[in-house]
Amino acid sequence: MKARGRRLSGISLYTLSVWVLPLVIAITFHEAAHGFVAHRLGDNTAWQLGRVSFNPLKHIDPFGTVILPGILLLTHAPFLFGYAKPVPVNFRNLSHPRIDMVWVALAGPVTNILLALLAALAFHGLGLIPDNSVQWVADNLKNALIINVILAVFNMLPIPPLDGGRVAVGLLPNGLAVPLSRLEPYGLLILVGVLLLLPMLGSQLGLNLDVISTIVRTVTGFVIQLLLLVTGNL
Repeated sequence: MKARGRRLSGISLYTLSVWVLPLVIAITFHEAAHGFVAHRLGDNTAWQLGRVSFNPLKHIDPFGTVILPGILLLTHAPFLFGYAKPVPVNFRNLSHPRIDMVWVALAGPVTNILLALLAALAFHGLGLIPDNSVQWVADNLKNALIINVILAVFNMLPIPPLDGGRVAVGLLPNGLAVPLSRLEPYGLLILVGVLLLLPMLGSQLGLNLDVISTIVRTVTGFVIQLLLLVTGNL
């Protein structure tokens, strides 16, 4: 994509304008979906705190959503990582805590896949957009497709507190689910280790240890191609 407009610390304002909106929408809908499904299944915690909302300010974490991704973007890091404020869910309030935890966890990634599907379908409407805006809209749709699929795939990694970790805890037998659930307080440290420290160690040893990023990129590419195929864009 050709950069246009003024630049801010090496990043064009045009680039920011076509990434920020899709990112905010993806995060907001992801978190709101968790709260909505939890509310429907018996837990009103997020509902009472106003977190079942499409207001992005309810979900944005100043450091995790803005500062950390911004630093990684500005320093041209090999990966982009960030997070929103997690929607609070008291799983004990759910009608069937163990299986309902799975549905609550799946709500976010499923919502992101639906948003990606809508973005892919919307490519067919670009002919209706004025010529002076069509490239900006197209870039927003492209980035919405990419961001939502990445969020869905990354969050389904089986590491608590990611959604995939909670799905695994809900579906695995107790002998495996209990020790996996105990990793939740250390989940962020584990992610930093496998996303940053392990590849750095591998580069010193002459090995490619960037395993998680490789898996996410591969699965993301496959899902994007599948969505483009089923929506008639390939």
